[in-house]
Amino acid sequence: MKKILLIGLIMITITGCTNFYDVLILGGDVIDGSGKTRYKADVGIIGDKIVAIGDLSNKEANVKIDATGKVVSPGFIDAHSHTDTKLMINPRGESKVRQGVTTEVTGNCGYSPFPQKMDDKSMWSSKNGFKDYTSYCDALEASGMGINQACLVGQGNIWRYVMGNVDAKPSEEQMNEMLALLETQIKQGAWGMSTGLEYTPGSFTTTEQLIEFAGILAKYKVPYVSHMRNEDKYLVEATDEAIEIGRQSGAQVQISHFKACNKPYWNNIHIAIEHVKEAREEGLDVWADRYPYIAYNTGLAVLLPTWARAGNDDDVIARLKDPELEDQLREYAEAKFANIGGEDKFLVADCNNKNYANKTIAQGMKETGLSGWEYVKMVLLEDIHADMFGFAMDEDNLKTVLSQDFVMIGADASAWAPYGELGEGKQHPRAYGSAARILGHYAREEGLFNMETAVYKMSGLVARTFDIPKRGFIKKGYFADVVVFDPETVIDVATFADPHRYPKGVDAVLVNGKIAVRDGEHTGVLNGRALRRR
Repeated sequence: MKKILLIGLIMITITGCTNFYDVLILGGDVIDGSGKTRYKADVGIIGDKIVAIGDLSNKEANVKIDATGKVVSPGFIDAHSHTDTKLMINPRGESKVRQGVTTEVTGNCGYSPFPQKMDDKSMWSSKNGFKDYTSYCDALEASGMGINQACLVGQGNIWRYVMGNVDAKPSEEQMNEMLALLETQIKQGAWGMSTGLEYTPGSFTTTEQLIEFAGILAKYKVPYVSHMRNEDKYLVEATDEAIEIGRQSGAQVQISHFKACNKPYWNNIHIAIEHVKEAREEGLDVWADRYPYIAYNTGLAVLLPTWARAGNDDDVIARLKDPELEDQLREYAEAKFANIGGEDKFLVADCNNKNYANKTIAQGMKETGLSGWEYVKMVLLEDIHADMFGFAMDEDNLKTVLSQDFVMIGADASAWAPYGELGEGKQHPRAYGSAARILGHYAREEGLFNMETAVYKMSGLVARTFDIPKRGFIKKGYFADVVVFDPETVIDVATFADPHRYPKGVDAVLVNGKIAVRDGEHTGVLNGRALRRR
């Protein structure tokens, strides 16, 4: 009898003709992630899949969620994240999942937790490094995951693994070793390769070498994702390089956090956009992502020239202490101050000495009587990994970029939480607010695009661009990554002064069919997965 009942249940589930579901989401407006107009429907979930969409009001379920007056959408896919191993510190992914993010594309800007030699002490190495993508995914899943993660392999990792963090021309043997190492990660399921060409060792890589790397990506139909060489004076040239890499290799190109920094160069974004459009009209596969804020977040050490950042932490600190290099380092930093519009545009976000944190460089100068360069040097000598915000961008430019049909949304931030180790220090509010800001501020308040387009830029568009199967849409047979939000109240509330604040208006979030957020609170469910491309 038990066998007959089990077979009957399996048949009912396969045909979709069931009267009982694990979860029913009732009465909502479905925005399905395609960009098409919303429609009224209920959503039925069994296990980790969406199995029914329609009028399910007379059906039963273990759990029913009343979505009357709310939007039911796919879980958002953060197109550009840096969470990486932070899920091993706090597996919930709180700041992301509470704004509806159920999947992140990680390993960006040339840095991933793999492949890494265990004795790698270079400046940008991961404290929790792994030998390859398989071991990284296995470790993620063993520690528990509140959200899904699809990770890129960092080109910086590939270079450091073979060459070290040095500016040197690889031999043919070394280049072949790097290409083979990249191919291994892709074969294991990594979702593409990222570059950080403003950082070391990415900045040491030539265009010709990048074309060789991208050739491997084209072979496996995965994207070349680039934090480009420059985002201000030479933005157009950097954009052209990214496009040419795609043209010569045949690889899909994804431009990371597409922006123009520093007022003298704001107009460059319009030229760069036109060059991307021309490339797309030519038939090239070029895309971009952007976060909805006008300040960037990076290490304070970016105020040093790239040659000064080569090697490990001790090497960089030694250069800071070398009196013969003082004039070169000061001139470089002062040019950075002038470009952005003054020392008051740089905010030291977090560092070991909390007396320096949450202050602009200008405020630090006033308090200490030091010059801008002297203050930066003092902070870096105490903490070479100090973080900063740079208020370098223009709001009108931001809107122009966000409105482009080839631009998706990425927070360019890790998952944080207002408690524990991940609650320490000042983080960029984009970690808590990017998705909610797109929905509440730019779609509802600014009318930059409608809610359907906003959802599409954070779900279906990302899934299609990165070829993430059965995610990013409300469709039968797709994984039940689902968000229920109030379109009238959803909004970001995190600020630079008070960043550890969850957004409002996100009522429920399901990850692979399990409820991770209910009534705006985390349930403790950890049902995420390390995604491996197949």
